[in-house]
Amino acid sequence: MNTKTTDRIATGVFYGIALLIVIVLFGLLGYILLHGFERINLQFITSPPQKMRAGGGVGPQLFNSLYLLVLTMLITIPLGLGGGIYLAEYAPKNRLTELIRLSIEVLSSLPSIVVGLFGLMLFVNWMGWGYSILSGAFALTVFNLPLMVRVVEESLRSVPREQKEASLALGITHWATIRKVLLPVALPGILTGTILAAGRIFGEAAALLFTAGMTTPRLNFADWNPLHPTSPLNPFRPAETLAVHIWKINSEGLIPDVREVADGASAILVLTVLLFNLLARWFGGWLYRRLTAQ
Repeated sequence: MNTKTTDRIATGVFYGIALLIVIVLFGLLGYILLHGFERINLQFITSPPQKMRAGGGVGPQLFNSLYLLVLTMLITIPLGLGGGIYLAEYAPKNRLTELIRLSIEVLSSLPSIVVGLFGLMLFVNWMGWGYSILSGAFALTVFNLPLMVRVVEESLRSVPREQKEASLALGITHWATIRKVLLPVALPGILTGTILAAGRIFGEAAALLFTAGMTTPRLNFADWNPLHPTSPLNPFRPAETLAVHIWKINSEGLIPDVREVADGASAILVLTVLLFNLLARWFGGWLYRRLTAQ
C-alpha cells in the first residue's frame, strides 16, 4: 500500500469519526428536546414541583442550578487562576512541584461520589453547614479545581515565549507581564476550561446528593435578604438542582406525570447549558477583543 492510499484511508477514518460524533450528539440532543419540548412553558419553568399531584414545575430547581453555578465559579475561578499562574510562572522545577502536579491529576480522577462523601464529612458535618448550597459549592470546587488549574497552566504556557520576553525586555515587571500580556492572550483557553467546569456543575448529581441535599424549602422570591431562611439567596439552605431533581423523580417520584416532568426538566437542563455556552463564548470573545485590541 503506497503513501497516497494510506493518506486517503486515514483521512476517511478521521472524517468518519467526526461524522459519528456529530450524529451521536445531534441524535441525543434531538431525542431529549423532542420528548421534553412539549412540556416547556412559562408555568413549568416558574412553578414549584408537586409531590403527589400532576402539573408541577421546576422553578426552584432551575434557580438553584444557576445560583450554585455562580457560587461555585466565584470560588473556583480565583483559586484556579492562582494555582495555574503559580505552576506556569513561579513554580521551580523540583520534586515538590512534581508532587503538586501529581496531586492535581489524582484529584481530577476521583469519582464524583467520593467527592460527595468528602464534602459530607468536611463541609456538612465538620464545618456544620448542613445540607446547603454553600456545602455543594465547595464540594463542586474540589471537583472542578484540578481542571481549572491545569487549563490555566497550559493556556499560559501556550503563549508565544517571544511575547513574554519582549514585555520583560521593555522593563515591565513580571506580574504586569502576566496581567497585561499573558492572561489576555491565554483568555480563549481559560474560557474553554471555564465552560467545561460550568457544564460539569450543571450536570453533576452524585456529589450534590450528599452536600446540597435533595429538597428545597418553600422560597419567597420577593425576599432577597440572604440571611432569611426563606430567601432564595440564603447560601445555608438545602438546594435541589435540576440534575438531582431528574434523578430523584425517576427513582422515587410518586407524581402521575413523572415521565413528562423528567423529559421537560431534561430539555430545560440541555437548553440552559447551550445558552450558557453561547453567552460565555460571546462574552469571552468580546473581552478578548477588548484586552488584545483585535
